Amino acid sequence: MDWARDMLRTALEIVRKPADHRGFSVIARRWMVERTLAWLTACRRLARDHERDPAVSEAIIRWAAVAGMTRRISRGGPARGQPRYVCD
Repeated sequence: MDWARDMLRTALEIVRKPADHRGFSVIARRWMVERTLAWLTACRRLARDHERDPAVSEAIIRWAAVAGMTRRISRGGPARGQPRYVCD
């Protein structure tokens, strides 16, 4: 948390499941993390980690994030579902 505050100048909040709760429970804002990881793993190169050097993996993650962001920016409108194609 200190590293995030000092280097990134951001507050990091760790959200845990209530101690008395058993089984599944909804954790606040977790869907944002899950969604971001899903977007990144949509990149074919990140589906499996075959890199030996962590710097290469980090570069590929950055590349995938930039590619996804430019795709969303260039779309110019709100996100829509995938178009449905009818096979004849």
